[in-house]
Amino acid sequence: MGKKVFYPEEVKKEVVRLKLEGHYSNQELMDMYGIKNRSQIKTWVKWFKNDESHRFAQPLGKQYSYGKGPDEDSELAQLRKKVAYYEMREELVGKVQGNRKEVVPEVFVQIVEMLKHKYTVMTLCECVGVAKATYYRWRRKSWGPSELEEKIINLCVALKFRIGHRMVRGLLRKEHNLEVNRNTVQRIMQKFNIQCRVKKKRQNYLAGESKIVVPNILNREFTATKPNEKWVTDITYLPYGEKMIYLSTIMDLYNNEILAYTIGDKQDKALVLDTLKRACEGRNVSGCVLHSDQGSQYTSYDFQEDCKKRGIITSMSRRGNCFDNAVIESFHSSLKSEEFNPLDRGKLTTHTVRKKIESYMYYYNYCRPFTKLNCQTPIEFRVMAA
Repeated sequence: MGKKVFYPEEVKKEVVRLKLEGHYSNQELMDMYGIKNRSQIKTWVKWFKNDESHRFAQPLGKQYSYGKGPDEDSELAQLRKKVAYYEMREELVGKVQGNRKEVVPEVFVQIVEMLKHKYTVMTLCECVGVAKATYYRWRRKSWGPSELEEKIINLCVALKFRIGHRMVRGLLRKEHNLEVNRNTVQRIMQKFNIQCRVKKKRQNYLAGESKIVVPNILNREFTATKPNEKWVTDITYLPYGEKMIYLSTIMDLYNNEILAYTIGDKQDKALVLDTLKRACEGRNVSGCVLHSDQGSQYTSYDFQEDCKKRGIITSMSRRGNCFDNAVIESFHSSLKSEEFNPLDRGKLTTHTVRKKIESYMYYYNYCRPFTKLNCQTPIEFRVMAA
């Protein structure tokens, strides 16, 4: 092996300049400056074209790291490197949380695979505090959901990601006879991003007393001992399609079952009368308490008279107090948050909105479990009780 020869920085730059001007061949330049190997000239030209001119100053046997120059780099170059580094750190924020002990291997591998075309693997590992060898060991390993994770994922998929970790824990106990810590279930749901949508909380206003049109017989007693003992009803807006439509609903407080609903273009008394008619078909409603707010539809003569003929006792919330009818208000809130994404507003047709309401009503009665019903659906609870 030949002895290495040191060439001064000025010689390297002059050789590159002459080579790029095209007046001399490689052999002529080698003879002029005593260069032993023509590959040396090609290397210097490559450094120059790759904007690595700082490498001309490196001493014999010294190889600067990739992307780094000598310690005497300009302040501007050092600043640019720092900016690029912190930009990468900022891009990683939120993707990998916590310290080294909290990093989830499979998640970190996915993130590196996503960003390695933009940053080096070593730099990404340094940002998180993971050794490069550890990353490659993780990458060789294949992960899959555990048996418990599979059960939780299947439950969430079956119920369209509409249930929280407390309900999932209850279903694991009921269907699989598994006692799992609530925090464990929550952590798994967060890991696979299968949490339920969170309903937007209403601002709590203090409602004042007002004149009562019909006595508040229900008085916030939202439990019933048998079917058709206590009903609640309300109207809600559905501003998701090509035009505003309205939904009138009647619910049985015994098992939270939706007995009847009507979708209409107007929120008039015909809307609530049609809902009442559907709810009463095939049911013995004599002595049933029907609670509503003080909307004009419910205070109308026709509605009150129809209830009286059917033997239904009407009850009304205090004016401006939505908490007196909290159960049906909560149902309408759940329907909107679980079935309609706010980003889809204005993109749906009226027909699509109606179909989504029909689908949700079936899901709510036949598929959605409730804690108050021992993790049973409304229909399942009523059938089992019977």
